Amino acid sequence: MHEIEPFYNWRHLYIAEEDEQSPFFGLEHSEFEFSNTVYNYYIHPQWDEFGSRTLYMKVLFVDYEFNYAIMEFIGEWNDAVENDIMQLKRSIIDPMVAKNIFKFILITENVLNFHSSDTDYYQEWKEDIQDNGGWIVGVNMPVQTQYDFIKTHIDYYVKLLESPNWRTYQPHDFFQSIDNQMLRFLD
Repeated sequence: MHEIEPFYNWRHLYIAEEDEQSPFFGLEHSEFEFSNTVYNYYIHPQWDEFGSRTLYMKVLFVDYEFNYAIMEFIGEWNDAVENDIMQLKRSIIDPMVAKNIFKFILITENVLNFHSSDTDYYQEWKEDIQDNGGWIVGVNMPVQTQYDFIKTHIDYYVKLLESPNWRTYQPHDFFQSIDNQMLRFLD
């Protein structure tokens, strides 16, 4: 797992650590010190902590004009024990919504497991953004993780989509492709 890095081909366009409006503004990473783990496996030091011991993330791109964020995740999404959705909502999502970010693309291809609890924070997140035409999309979630999301009806709040070639897009083109799909779903 230590070799899985967050997607870095958009770093010439956006770096969360340099964005004064980002929850990660000013954060510094070590390239050599591997200290965070998932399942006792070290993960690459470029992944960001947000209060969970099992799930890490990277904000890949934020566009304040078009009101969207693209974030990548790695690890185990554990609402049952770690309450990851509460940590994510309070530490990252709430500050972004306060900056008028209403559309969230979550790259979830490295989310290995999901353990559910209640849906209160997902419902709150959806309510926070829906009046502004917002949505939440999980992209490329593994099948076993999708199963648990669907079984607990989290997919009512987080739409699950596939975009196997998302890395070939520029951020705004990727957003446009997801936004167009969501417009079709919302009609």
